[in-house]
Amino acid sequence: MVGLLLITHGRLGEALLETAEQMLGVCPLAAATLAVGREVDPESLERRARALLAQVDQGEGVLVLTDIFGSTPANVASKLQGPGVRVVAGLNLPMLIRVLNYPELGLEELAAKAESGGRDGVFLCGPSGC
Repeated sequence: MVGLLLITHGRLGEALLETAEQMLGVCPLAAATLAVGREVDPESLERRARALLAQVDQGEGVLVLTDIFGSTPANVASKLQGPGVRVVAGLNLPMLIRVLNYPELGLEELAAKAESGGRDGVFLCGPSGC
């Protein structure tokens, strides 16, 4: 199976993963989170991220989800990209749920599911509701 690493501002990744696990009853992928605080050493963050990457890698690659494109978490995530590692920015709960609902998919297919889940999970609600 593909491993999963969430790199986010603060404890956002931890909260999203915990919420998804509560909704689904289980986390079907080997998963870890890396919280990025206000004062950070980018080299230290990258070392921690690489250690977590190795921890969740089950031999089928690792999908890295990060919250805001161009931010420190996304910049750290982008340094991890290479063979067997895909990064998707814009993490939200619909994206994460979509990923966890398809644990049997390969890395490329799972990255595509993440992107579509994040995009398709956003709606503009009107006065009468969503």
